[in-house]
Amino acid sequence: MARGKKGSEESKGIFPERVYTYGEVYRAKELIRRGHRHELHVSGSREFKKRILEALSLLREAGYYDFLRTYIREIREIDGLSQLRECDSAIWANIYAVQNAVDAACFFVQKAWQMKNYIEGKMYYGHEGETFAAKKVMEFLKDLEEKSSSMKVKEECRERIRLRNENVFL
Repeated sequence: MARGKKGSEESKGIFPERVYTYGEVYRAKELIRRGHRHELHVSGSREFKKRILEALSLLREAGYYDFLRTYIREIREIDGLSQLRECDSAIWANIYAVQNAVDAACFFVQKAWQMKNYIEGKMYYGHEGETFAAKKVMEFLKDLEEKSSSMKVKEECRERIRLRNENVFL
């Protein structure tokens, strides 16, 4: 019996093009369990790509880059609202969301955690999902503050931690 494209992708361990159906989510979860990491693609204007690289360098410095690549395959510039595109394992971001490298890195960490929860069948949206992701962003900020060699980045982290602690809704 000849195997179609789907069968050959499964046997080769290729990450599904979309992560939407039960089978696609299951396959993605199994590949991640076995150590899959995406080759992260960034698409957009030159300025957007420059800003993304700055944020990604902070993720590397804090030790979160591989976590991001586990759950996110693409960061794409858009003109609309920045968001996680679960079915594409992608983050769509506008240029304003990436103007500050620390803020952009926080946004990417938040969306990677939401994607992880999506794949694991846990709440990733609404109050429960947003609260969980916000706590993980706080952990990231503390890790980045501790590991960064830049006094400017350390100060930005401290300021964001202070602001988040003051605002009970974050």
